[in-house]
Amino acid sequence: MVLPNVAQAALLGDLFAEMLEAYAPRSVAVLGCAGGNGLERISPDITKRVVGVDINPAYVGACGGRFWSRHPGLELYVGDLEKEDLGFAPVDLVYAGLVLEYVDVAAALKRIRPMLEPGGVFGTVVQLPSPGTAVVTPSPLAHVQALSRVMRLVSPKGLQELAARQGLEQTASRQVKSRAGKGFQVQTFRLRSTAANA
Repeated sequence: MVLPNVAQAALLGDLFAEMLEAYAPRSVAVLGCAGGNGLERISPDITKRVVGVDINPAYVGACGGRFWSRHPGLELYVGDLEKEDLGFAPVDLVYAGLVLEYVDVAAALKRIRPMLEPGGVFGTVVQLPSPGTAVVTPSPLAHVQALSRVMRLVSPKGLQELAARQGLEQTASRQVKSRAGKGFQVQTFRLRSTAANA
């Protein structure tokens, strides 16, 4: 994601920073935290509790090594968002940047809802079809190219409909482009208080 021809890591970090500024959450969870991409954008003075989740134990270990000194209460979980209840206490903001393309969205949303405090915000970034551009940008890294076999683009409208079934009401939606020309949809949803224990 940091390769110049991909240019997605900086974009995801910028979009996360915008959500942090807009909502000033006291607690946040980053799904697909990898090695901690974006955690440097979190102000410990504002956000006192930080949770990171990734399916890859090596990524979670790297994240801890990079960020425990900055966020002493950092909570890290290795788990499959689609299949496991991760069991951490709810947070004010859950962020999923380019994560939903790799899971069954309906199943994942059922796991995400309990992660949110009533009235909490779920922020997402999903990739849009970009004519003339490969879904997974060509890379010399074999493991990056392997992603094209499992990645499925997510319809923003479909995401909105599935989220609504979990009591997550869309509050904002907009399109952005990376420097490499790929399009992305940024959506935010708020958990209705009556849906928290549904």
